[in-house]
Amino acid sequence: QVQLVESGGGSVQAGGSLRLSCAGSGDTYSFNFMGWFRQTPGKEREGVAAISRGGVGTYYTDSVKGRFTISQANVKNTVYLQMNSLKPEDTAIYYCVAESVGGRWDYPGTFKYWGQGTQVTVSS
Repeated sequence: QVQLVESGGGSVQAGGSLRLSCAGSGDTYSFNFMGWFRQTPGKEREGVAAISRGGVGTYYTDSVKGRFTISQANVKNTVYLQMNSLKPEDTAIYYCVAESVGGRWDYPGTFKYWGQGTQVTVSS
C-alpha cells in the first residue's frame, strides 16, 4: 500500500520561508509525477507545483512562480517544495500527490495517491 508522508509545515510571518518534504513508501517503482496541491476552507483544491520523474519537467501555478521551487531528492519518491517570500494568501493545507493517471497536472483527479496534508499558516 502506497503512503505519502508530508512534513515541514508550520507558521511563519509574511516574507518568510518554509520547506515541505514528501516521502513515498510502500511501492517499488518510481512515480511518474509528484507534486503539491493546497486547499483553504470553502475552496477547491489548487495545484501548486509538480515535477516529472527525473526532474525533466516542472510546473507551477502562476501565483507561486518565482517564489516556490519543487525538486526531487536523490532518494526515490521524495520531493521537496521550497517556499520563499510567503504571503498570507499562501495559507492552506498542503497535500503531496503522486503518480499521474493522465490529464492536466493541476487537476486533482490526475493523481492516484494523496498524502494527509500539512498546515501552512502565513501571518501578516
